[in-house]
Amino acid sequence: MTRAVVFAYHNVGVRCLKVLLAQGINVALVVTHTDNPNEPIWFDSVAATAVDYGIPMISPENPNIPEELRRIRELAPDFLFSFYYRQILTPELLAIASRGALNMHGSLLPKYRGRVPINWAIIRGETETGATLHYMEAKPDAGDIVAQTAVPILPDDTAREVLDKVTVAAEITLHQALPALIAGDAPRIAQNLRQGSYFSGRKPEDGRIDWTVSAVGVHNLVRAVAPPYPGAFTTVDGQPARILRTRLIEASAIRIPEPFLELVGARLVARCAGGGALQVLALELAGEPATTVSLVERLGPGPWRLGA
Repeated sequence: MTRAVVFAYHNVGVRCLKVLLAQGINVALVVTHTDNPNEPIWFDSVAATAVDYGIPMISPENPNIPEELRRIRELAPDFLFSFYYRQILTPELLAIASRGALNMHGSLLPKYRGRVPINWAIIRGETETGATLHYMEAKPDAGDIVAQTAVPILPDDTAREVLDKVTVAAEITLHQALPALIAGDAPRIAQNLRQGSYFSGRKPEDGRIDWTVSAVGVHNLVRAVAPPYPGAFTTVDGQPARILRTRLIEASAIRIPEPFLELVGARLVARCAGGGALQVLALELAGEPATTVSLVERLGPGPWRLGA
């Protein structure tokens, strides 16, 4: 029976772990993360899944230390799999697997190597992304591709909605590729890294809205960081605000001197200095949900200045 050690976290980790089990892989150990108490946990638990299936599970701070290397080496795994595990695995660790170490990445490699690829793809206005199963090497997300599955990014999709699609794409990709991996005849397609770029992680403060860009650019940021992510933030007439959902209603390159928010009939409309307009569908002001009525009561009839 094929034996594997699985490094996994998040929804993709849960679904891909279940694919391995469904196809008869002997998962000798699951390595996951201890949930961060300062991070909202809205996703499925790999740790709980391991317990449910009676699989030994650890959550070391660093899986690359000698003690953990010895533990994994003693298990003599055929494969190592990494499914949305957040730490880099060293070449020494990767080399333990006699038949290779593979990662599931949330983009169509070589595009969007690195961190939070779904969020970056939305910010940059992509209309497609997906999941890629590839061999791991020292350079992150650079190894040979085994298989990938594409999914569409619709104009109003949020990062959560795209993640849900990518999770299914990851499950399909692994399910279809696993028999060939076990048989030893899976394809290995070298990446041309010049066709893609490496992206770093993002912080909550990166959600600040730059109103000098176009309405398309603002809309892409809003949906890329919409809840359960920290959300896009700004000020409305000097009051702290989060804009949580928008819809593009005017794409224009005609710039205006200052961005502003106004009531147009029953709609709340943001005019962007970089051109175009958005309907604001969900707004928080000073930490509280704001309606058109409460906004007028608090700030007057408008229009209201956006940003500093």
